Amino acid sequence: MHASDKAAANLQAVLVDLIDLHLQGKQAHWNILGTNFRDLHLQLDEIVDAARDFADDTAERMRALYTVPDGRASTVTATTHLTAFPEGEISTHDAIEQITLRLYQATRTMRDVHDEIDDEDPTTADLLHGFIARLEQLAWMVSAENRTPAASAPTRAFAEATAAS
Repeated sequence: MHASDKAAANLQAVLVDLIDLHLQGKQAHWNILGTNFRDLHLQLDEIVDAARDFADDTAERMRALYTVPDGRASTVTATTHLTAFPEGEISTHDAIEQITLRLYQATRTMRDVHDEIDDEDPTTADLLHGFIARLEQLAWMVSAENRTPAASAPTRAFAEATAAS
């Protein structure tokens, strides 16, 4: 099977967001300070590992569909859907908000392209299902650090990431 131009573009969008999520997760990992530092430091490694693995799975699926993935830094910078991560040191509280937002931004891209990919290739759509489930689970887990029992969702990050584009 060969991917259509549209499917290739959709998978490329997913790929660059996953690469950017991996890089931004490492930026946070290196620069967090504050309460629960070690727990968040380890959680960020888990997020980074998932994003890196999912990026690799996406690129390899693209190759299996005879399209060429582009993971160059210039391409990622020019086409990511993720908000740029703040420069410098960041409190654990703020890093949690920032990473939660980016997790939801990455899954938003996957949800936006899902139906078009599913119409053409349900097998590839199944990959996206797994990515979405895991990244949303990680968003829930990391966001729980800042939440209280009365707050049912990470309101700001979730609302920003899931707003209609």
